[in-house]
Amino acid sequence: MACGRYSLMKEPIVIELETMTALPDSLSSLHSEGIVVNALVDDEWEQILSPAALRFIATLEREHRWRRLELLVRRAERQLDLDGGITLDFLPQTKSIRDGDWRVAPIPADLRDRRVEITGPTDRKMIINALNSGANVFMADFEDSTSPTWDNLIQGQLNLRDAIDGTIEHRSEEGKLYRLGDRLATLFVRPRGWHLVEAHLLVDGEPASASIFDFALYFFHNASALLAKGSGPYFYLPKMESHLEARLWNDIFIRAQELLSIPQGTIRATVLIETLPAAFEMDEILHELREHSAGLNCGRWDYIFSCIKKLRRRPGFVLPDRAALTMNVPFLKSYSELLIKTCHRRGIHAMGGMAAQIPIKSDPEANRLAMDKVSADKRREVAAGHDGTWVAHPGLVSLAKAIFDEGMPGPNQIERKRDDVHVNASDLLAAPEGVVTEAGVRTNVRVAILYLEAWLRGLGCVPIANLMEDAATAEISRTQLWQWLHHSATLADGRLIDADLYREIRRSELESIRDDVGEREWRLGWIPVAAEILDKLILDTELQDFLTIPAYEELLRIENKRRN
Repeated sequence: MACGRYSLMKEPIVIELETMTALPDSLSSLHSEGIVVNALVDDEWEQILSPAALRFIATLEREHRWRRLELLVRRAERQLDLDGGITLDFLPQTKSIRDGDWRVAPIPADLRDRRVEITGPTDRKMIINALNSGANVFMADFEDSTSPTWDNLIQGQLNLRDAIDGTIEHRSEEGKLYRLGDRLATLFVRPRGWHLVEAHLLVDGEPASASIFDFALYFFHNASALLAKGSGPYFYLPKMESHLEARLWNDIFIRAQELLSIPQGTIRATVLIETLPAAFEMDEILHELREHSAGLNCGRWDYIFSCIKKLRRRPGFVLPDRAALTMNVPFLKSYSELLIKTCHRRGIHAMGGMAAQIPIKSDPEANRLAMDKVSADKRREVAAGHDGTWVAHPGLVSLAKAIFDEGMPGPNQIERKRDDVHVNASDLLAAPEGVVTEAGVRTNVRVAILYLEAWLRGLGCVPIANLMEDAATAEISRTQLWQWLHHSATLADGRLIDADLYREIRRSELESIRDDVGEREWRLGWIPVAAEILDKLILDTELQDFLTIPAYEELLRIENKRRN
């Protein structure tokens, strides 16, 4: 079946997993219903992958699969329009929504104060430390901070269930025991984006949506328990590009609550505005989710990546070194201020973004400089009107909280309407000034290779050069390299960035990485494979939408090799 210029059957996974036969009888019996778990399932995992939970996923998948695929087609067609020179603008057909006087549903009590939110993957130690960190919110991340190995996904769901029922513990190799304290952060969960599939679960012969898989398992097992604790099933929604994609999420929320007899409006979701098209539809996205909305968030790193990707054919939008892309750059400042104004007008939180710096214990002076950058970023956010901010490390919670306590004495500052902000399309599309340096190219090459290698080993969030790198920052690195090469950008010293220069720097960085990790680690790791993936991404004439798509295919190949 086709729609417009793209086939609806074009799925991003081309690797088929070998059919697993060692399944519990309860799961094998689901084959006759068109539900196939194509992976190993141990006794403990059966608690999460129960027949009832899998039928719940399958119901949501069957009822919403074609809309998801149609929306992915819309994305691809919009990209063709942008490549052809059509510019983005606010939608004329939804002007009445932008001009209308409406507000989202009242804020739940445990979400009124969100001044500091910590994010990270769903391993047991991270969950315990994050919930105990003193942050107001912990966002458990199945998306950019998690490599989607089968073990990570199912164990992560088990860990979250254990955290919610209060039984989670972790003992380190050194014997240290980690347990939950008395004062815990409110829990959010971020499922993967609409563009991804879960290859280990087939529904009627097709991989399930990764978004539905992550959301449905968490909601099915924990919604009632969260309500009993006076909270609720709260989510962060990533990578959306339009209000129609928000409408799909809202319809899934309504249906999920109906299927489990959960009161409508129980689910609350914060949408990450981390794509360029979504920045033009903030009002519309809030309107679609208005009974389930918990606001918007400035997903700055993915937003930069999206700007490069969406404007990839425009030589006038070639960005400088990543280090120069601070939130004071005009196009990013306009985006963040528009988000604040939009959210506060609708009576809901406008969340700030992540500073990538982390504490540096080995170098006090370097640590001071890093913390100064974090402090400046958080002061900017609270002064602009954000109602909270993100940190990536428990060691930054107290710093960020002190800044927001000083600048925001109340639980939020939604009453600040920012009527002084006037942002038009040209403000969001303004190209920043700056230069590209050899150091910037080298940093991007190194970060992309090291992150991809870690991702293939099952790690989705890793410190590199004293910055916390996840899929979003790795995406900036590789799309900048592609952009510089394919637009024939020049370095500050005048040298042309071409394939030869890229290969020379990549070869040099690989040698440096090999020296750093040592021969044994080099042979055990996946660094050469990561470099090959990066070469394909950079040298291809077409810009791949997401590095996690070819990386996921490689992840499945690795999994098959380990099975055999």
